[in-house]
Amino acid sequence: MSAVAVLTVCAGCDDSVRHTVQVKPVQIASPSAKQEPLPDLALNAGHRSMAVLSLRKPNGPEWIAAESQAAFDAGELDFRAGHLGKAREEFDDALDILLASGFDLESDRHLNDLYRHIVDSVSQDELNAFRDGDGFREQKPTPAAIDEIAEEPIPQPEAFDPNLRGRAEGEVGAISHDLPLTVNDPVLAYLNYFKTPRGSAIVETGLRRAGRYRAMVQRVLQDEGMPQDLIYLAQAESAFQPQAVSKAGARGMWQFMSYAGHKYGLQKSWWLDERQDPEKATHAAARDLRDLYDQFGDWYLAMAAYNSGAGTVQHAIERTGYSDFWELYRRNVLPKETQNYVPIILALTLISKDPARYGIEFEPEPPLKADTVKPGQPIDLRLVAETIDSDLDTLRSLNPELLRLVTPADPDFVLRIPEGTAERFFAEIADIPPEKWVSWRRHKVEEGETLSTIAKQYHVLPAEIADANSLPTGSPLEEGEKLIIPAAARSEAATGKVIRYRVRRTDTATSIADEFDVTTAELRKWNHLRSDRVVRGMSLRIYPGGMTPPATQAKAQGAAPGTVMARRDGPRDVTVMGPASSPVVHRVKQGETLWSIARAYRTTVEAIQSGNRYLFSRPLQVGDTLTILSAQ
Repeated sequence: MSAVAVLTVCAGCDDSVRHTVQVKPVQIASPSAKQEPLPDLALNAGHRSMAVLSLRKPNGPEWIAAESQAAFDAGELDFRAGHLGKAREEFDDALDILLASGFDLESDRHLNDLYRHIVDSVSQDELNAFRDGDGFREQKPTPAAIDEIAEEPIPQPEAFDPNLRGRAEGEVGAISHDLPLTVNDPVLAYLNYFKTPRGSAIVETGLRRAGRYRAMVQRVLQDEGMPQDLIYLAQAESAFQPQAVSKAGARGMWQFMSYAGHKYGLQKSWWLDERQDPEKATHAAARDLRDLYDQFGDWYLAMAAYNSGAGTVQHAIERTGYSDFWELYRRNVLPKETQNYVPIILALTLISKDPARYGIEFEPEPPLKADTVKPGQPIDLRLVAETIDSDLDTLRSLNPELLRLVTPADPDFVLRIPEGTAERFFAEIADIPPEKWVSWRRHKVEEGETLSTIAKQYHVLPAEIADANSLPTGSPLEEGEKLIIPAAARSEAATGKVIRYRVRRTDTATSIADEFDVTTAELRKWNHLRSDRVVRGMSLRIYPGGMTPPATQAKAQGAAPGTVMARRDGPRDVTVMGPASSPVVHRVKQGETLWSIARAYRTTVEAIQSGNRYLFSRPLQVGDTLTILSAQ
């Protein structure tokens, strides 16, 4: 189980400033001196939890707690040293030791305290990295262009290029524009800044990326009946980067805060953030700006209000009696950022309309072209990329609103894939059961690869790959052929994974349920709540997308076919209720997998796994006993 599955997710983390939590180790009591000596085990990542399962020693909980704490402490050291990949394995390992131990964490206060400590102590940086969809990665969020510009000192008029004013005034008279253009000292200050190496780099980046979105933005602005020159707000805000995040928490190409995005129909959930959807956000920005223009009757005031809020601008007007942006600028009654915002946009508009006049050279990126498909249920982007022979970066650039590697559990969700690949997608994805789209993968065989080397890469058994692809034993692989990889290495974004959510002051059961695409009834069931009332600071178990956790027990009387009866006499036995009541005991042999056993008994892997936590926490082992009732 990956650490991402149990992190305390803070909705709205993108709206807050990052900080690192200071971690203090939990003091674990030493095992009793009378305890029987434990074998000297080399518990490497990926094998530690299996070794723990085999131990049945006195004072077991204390030993497990000590091992988990040791793995967590090692992860902390590696995280601080910048060894993020290794740290991730150690954090996962610390949690796996506890979760796969066989002990009830809820009833053992010592283990429960340690579990909570590990979950709650993962730093904000780690959490944000997990929520980006890749899991624990070193990439940082793309900074918003408007923040980069604001950090730079702006030269005073005496430092301007003496020819700059004439050049800008000449341009205003020569170019077409549908927003008013002004050339004054504040605008010239930013024109001068955008000629510096750092300033020109920001402009070039934005103009280059604008090639991807210009046609779409122009179409949307026309559809909304808005001036075409409003496109330069996106140039100023984000340099056309859909995943830009400002220091204040604004997000997307048009830099919406959460509340403003929601006001104009941009949805935000555990799966996606539509503020990062270029087309939906452009529609929202056009409507927002239209409302602001209707309120103030002036485009400069509308732009200022877009930056700092209508209330801020309205208060400045009421305070001074002037409804003119430049008069408010001179009287210094607007926030500094807002005073600079309008001159920045005007300067970028002048440069963008005639870049060569200001020494800017660039090659625009080609427009994004895509087919659209409705998967109908969650699917891992890596499987999509492997199915259509694309790459993950391309899919992410086409779907920047996705926060995770898995699409949402929404049958109406529209996924964009490279143009001309829709037919191949539907043809090839049909080979994989839909319920496996979040866990199975595809692999194109390279020269010299064998089932064993491929199985090792994906952490599965060669027999599982052979079964899934109906390959005869010992069959050689052909270079270029595609294999289905069943039960691939766990996806941090897969549905059905439990997370921990810490309730905020403004949360309600309904708002939390909406964010994670679940129902309030499910929240109550998972957390044993008597009502919909939630309290700030409460920690909730949530299965995003409404994937109800496997039942741990079912009554024999009246149990329907397929109902799981989880036995309590050990981690290796599971009983599956079939249509009748004749039990069949199956002992696992070398080379067998859950998938092959399920096929042999005409049942499903889920039916065997369901209700037995141990089959989720470790691979099937030779000698395990499965009791299957009335197999057909």
